[in-house]
Amino acid sequence: MSNISKKVNKTSIGATKTSSKKKAVFTFDSATTVKRLLAEVPERAREVLTYRFGLGTSSERETLEAIGERWGITRERVRQIEAAGIDAIRNSKAFTDAAGAFDELASHIKVMGGIVPEEILLEGLASDEKTRNRYRFLLVVGSAFFRERETDEFYARWHVDQPTAKKVHTALSSLYAGLSDAEVLSEGEMLDRFIEELRGINDAYKNEEILKRWLSLSKHIGANPLAEWGRAASPAIRTKGIRDYAYLVIKRSGKPMHFSDVAQTIGTLFAKEAHVATTHNELIKDARFVLVGRGLYALAEWGYSPGVVRDVIKDVLKKKPLSREQVIEAVKKVRYVKDNTILVNLNDPRYFRRLKNGTYAIA
Repeated sequence: MSNISKKVNKTSIGATKTSSKKKAVFTFDSATTVKRLLAEVPERAREVLTYRFGLGTSSERETLEAIGERWGITRERVRQIEAAGIDAIRNSKAFTDAAGAFDELASHIKVMGGIVPEEILLEGLASDEKTRNRYRFLLVVGSAFFRERETDEFYARWHVDQPTAKKVHTALSSLYAGLSDAEVLSEGEMLDRFIEELRGINDAYKNEEILKRWLSLSKHIGANPLAEWGRAASPAIRTKGIRDYAYLVIKRSGKPMHFSDVAQTIGTLFAKEAHVATTHNELIKDARFVLVGRGLYALAEWGYSPGVVRDVIKDVLKKKPLSREQVIEAVKKVRYVKDNTILVNLNDPRYFRRLKNGTYAIA
């Protein structure tokens, strides 16, 4: 990791860490709170809210259209009933009495960074859909919570701090714009660069967990299974099949690998089933990989060019004639082959010729 340890706090702000695995704990009961709030609205509005948020016997959340079709009214009329029901709740005594519950929810979101991807927030609140629906309802009803819809650039998210949310959005856009398509950063490097973009952000938010949560807001920035970061669409980041996993395996090794070892390492490292024959076929088809020996593959980005030994010799002799020893040395830098294999190709008069001074040139 780079200088991330100097820039990033290792503990979250004022509370224990919250992740999707560790569920939030509140002093209020969500089921009781929701029941009391719904009791404050007329029956029809209560039914609409129950259907819309999946608060009844079924956890399925229904659309405005589906509810309208059930009652023979328009989508807009259902929306009006829903809005009137929410307004009635906000003006009720039960809403005032629930202030403590809303404060706890707001504090929880602040601890998570002030702005949180919707999916991560709900996963951290409950493990079952019915309970998540109740929290979703409380977030919508509560006046302190703001939901940003999913866009081409960002996933749906909730926030309780508008200035911070704006800074995070701006920083993510700028961070993405500064990345090249082929750039791959370690997690520490990515967090350091992200912090540089977060100008004026509260130091309390410069927490490794919070920063990674903010990064997950972006659809355009992502990480591969090796915790390397870059543009989400980059082949080095997205992993859609055996080819992508093979790329990560060989890159991680830093040297050419036999296709059978690549297949085995994919299974070990990523718990993905990779048949040896299938892996070999995928390596052959992908221009990112170059065959450099018997079953050995390297990455083209390391400077290896495709072709058989004869092609490599041609490239070596393009600049100037070389002695036999010089040709062997140059070829073996980019191909894992025996000296005799190189000499057999070099002595083929159809492609190469031996000069009077003992050096070789292209025929």
